[in-house]
Amino acid sequence: MTSERSLHNVSLLEGLATTRSIRRYTNEPIPEDALRDIMFAATRAPSGSNRQGFRFMVFTDSPRSLEVKKLIAKGASMLWSQKSVNDGYNSGSAVREDSPKARMARTMDEYVTNMPNVPVLVLACLVRHREPNPEEGASVYPACQNLLLAARALGYGGVLTGFHGFVEKELRELLEIPQGTAVSATITLGKPAGSHGPVRRAPMNELIYGDTWGEGALWAIDPPDTQHTERYIEKKKEK
Repeated sequence: MTSERSLHNVSLLEGLATTRSIRRYTNEPIPEDALRDIMFAATRAPSGSNRQGFRFMVFTDSPRSLEVKKLIAKGASMLWSQKSVNDGYNSGSAVREDSPKARMARTMDEYVTNMPNVPVLVLACLVRHREPNPEEGASVYPACQNLLLAARALGYGGVLTGFHGFVEKELRELLEIPQGTAVSATITLGKPAGSHGPVRRAPMNELIYGDTWGEGALWAIDPPDTQHTERYIEKKKEK
């Protein structure tokens, strides 16, 4: 499976702790052997009854790929236009250029604008064997996470989105995706324009409970030097 690039520089646990959403990419393409390794990892994921109902369509630099990327860019623009208003990305703390919200808004603006130029775009699909249900994602999203972890291990990065939802009808017609197959995610991949980290998350004891809801498990203690989100840091300062 492994290409010439060594995976031992990023252990599994390190990859789990450092894989974050990467939305800014260089223009460097992902070589076919690296893309093969990334997608192979995706196909090794577990699925319900081992049916392996996940399917991936991978778009790089063909005329069809550019058409798909432009269509997804249209969906991305529609989603971001709504989200930026609904989630207050044009007001409140977002008006401060150095605020986390303002930085995210700039990143999203750039990401959506450059969508047609992402090195690789992947559509993750699920061939259904029963009527749609809330649990069906368990048979496709582990494969998506495998994909992102493998990309991290090889020095690439990506992000899982739902941009396809706004243009799904056009997408299905263009790609002749059969009925009974769900389009579950749009994933973009590329060489990060910046660094892979840090990954800032809330403390474990806010997220991991014991046998009482809302109470952090006593053993749920972050490793030393763990970085948390600005939201958490600002909340602590307010206290």
